[in-house]
Amino acid sequence: MTNTTDNWTKSSWHNFTALQQPNWPDETKLNEILATIASLPPLVFAGEIRDLKAGLAKAVKGEAFLLQGGDCSEEFSRCTAPNIRDTLKVLLQMAVTLTYAGGKPVVKVGRIAGQYAKPRSSDTEMVNGVELPSYRGDMANAVQPDLESRIPDPRRLLQGYNMSAATLNLLRAFTRGGFGALHKVQAWNQEFVKQSPMGRSYERLAKQISQALAFMETIGIDTDAPQLKQAQFFTSHEALFLGYEESLTREDSMDGGWYDCSGHMLWIGDRTRQIDGAHVEFLRGVLNPLGMKVGPKHDIDDILAIIERLNPENEAGRMTLIARFGAHDIEKYLPPLLRAVKKEGMNVLWSCDPMHANIRKTEGGHKTRSFDDILSELRCFFELHWAEGTVPGGVHFELTGDDVTECTGGARQLADEQLGRNYLTTCDPRLNAEQSLEMAFQIAEMIRN
Repeated sequence: MTNTTDNWTKSSWHNFTALQQPNWPDETKLNEILATIASLPPLVFAGEIRDLKAGLAKAVKGEAFLLQGGDCSEEFSRCTAPNIRDTLKVLLQMAVTLTYAGGKPVVKVGRIAGQYAKPRSSDTEMVNGVELPSYRGDMANAVQPDLESRIPDPRRLLQGYNMSAATLNLLRAFTRGGFGALHKVQAWNQEFVKQSPMGRSYERLAKQISQALAFMETIGIDTDAPQLKQAQFFTSHEALFLGYEESLTREDSMDGGWYDCSGHMLWIGDRTRQIDGAHVEFLRGVLNPLGMKVGPKHDIDDILAIIERLNPENEAGRMTLIARFGAHDIEKYLPPLLRAVKKEGMNVLWSCDPMHANIRKTEGGHKTRSFDDILSELRCFFELHWAEGTVPGGVHFELTGDDVTECTGGARQLADEQLGRNYLTTCDPRLNAEQSLEMAFQIAEMIRN
């Protein structure tokens, strides 16, 4: 597939306004680092990206379902084998539950191996009465509240590349080496059923999956077959620091066309989706699947124009709209958007991010999200699609495999005063492993309808 965009190069974004970029103090050093990254091998490959796009194209038609999840913002210090394994584990558990209940394949995409940059509302922030440069993710600066740590350092871009490469190496080893084998993932689900306060509610589905696996073995189906022993897993992140993304954009030697090889899927956020901005200009020319976050402050005509700019050939699997309206506003904002996109005949995959617009602050000062609010927005997302005759094709979560206490509610009814037990995020609150799998069982019921 060749690139059909006119007047585009991987550096043409430099002619446009680029928001949310760190204020790098040394441009010469920045360019040296970017040149080094440009000479290094790609992190992902064009063939993998095309495979993901094909899976997402099926989800557009309701023949598959997108599960996208992972950390709000990855941290260099947490790029360890146990952390990577545990995040992958909970996503595989969720995927098996959704696959069996929904009767359709689940496209598994992690917010991982590149989610080291974060947008901010201001270039500076007040910390303990001192104005400091805002923390923009580990690929720009450090979270420690002192001036030296907060000065953006381009060497962190190279460190981000290396961390992403190490993460991808481990993910490939896990998913192809038996860690994602279906019977093993189901054993993890049974462990969850035993430990969860709502275990009895989930026991029936878990037993059905086990019975199906036992039946396959009984009739002689080889459970060591690649389809049962391996898992297909893709990576994604917000395409935020454009110099880094440009450095990893390569022309495919086999089929032509330009691919951003920093990750399989890239998304553009609410703060950077200006139709005349640098992010839209850059992304219109790469052939990766693209996501676009859409929050309450959107203009429908702008959204339609951006979709047209990013997907002029109306290719299924190219565009995913990630709705993030909040439990109290989704009923107001989603239906008009669904109708407008449907009227234009645009092939988009509709996904729900029930996390970002449901943040609140406790009296103790913790940012948190309510499990009930998250679930409420998801249910409304499905119901509105059913009412409009459109396809609810995916979900997008911030989650971790760790036993954190960052979101309230769930089967254990985590309360505000319990958040301090294991509150680890430096960004936004995440669902823990148990809450994530509990959510998957709830979504499974919706897919089944």
